[in-house]
Amino acid sequence: MQDRSLHPNTRILVDAWRRMGRTPSTNTVDDPRVAEHPDLITQLFVVQHSREYGWLFRTAGQGLSGLLGRDLTNHDFLQLWSGPDREMMAHFMEAVRFDGAPGIIRGRGETLTGQRVEVEITLMPLVRPGTGAHGDTPRLLGLYQTLGGEPMLKGRPIWRHRISMLVPPDTHSTSPQLRLVSTNG
Repeated sequence: MQDRSLHPNTRILVDAWRRMGRTPSTNTVDDPRVAEHPDLITQLFVVQHSREYGWLFRTAGQGLSGLLGRDLTNHDFLQLWSGPDREMMAHFMEAVRFDGAPGIIRGRGETLTGQRVEVEITLMPLVRPGTGAHGDTPRLLGLYQTLGGEPMLKGRPIWRHRISMLVPPDTHSTSPQLRLVSTNG
């Protein structure tokens, strides 16, 4: 997905995630600050995988809880989706975890009375498997945001979700540049 087609908050969060993953010690005072993006912070959430209960919300920002009309702690993220979308989402989350890179979901949120809004959800691994204190417990950081049209919800909570597009993790790595030179003489 082209960066220009992403929500600005998605670009900021993915860039920060990449910077922190590469060289956390190189962060500078010029990096974006929390106070500069209050709408981003309230839309963040963390989900943790459990064999018994699925992908449980560990925490969710007030903006997200308000959009969905409920406290999300200990609710299964996959329950936001239904039918084949739930199955696709489960596999997508495993791809993000396995590949160790961010993935993006474009979709639609709908109220019980039929109002709809386009949403963008970004998922990224918090800890690589086998590293850190929670390395064996997969956790994903998420960012949930509407792509305009929030007034169309008329204050009603989003209840159902449908997937429009999945952008899998970009695991492109730079391979060694090897050049073969041969002389016949």
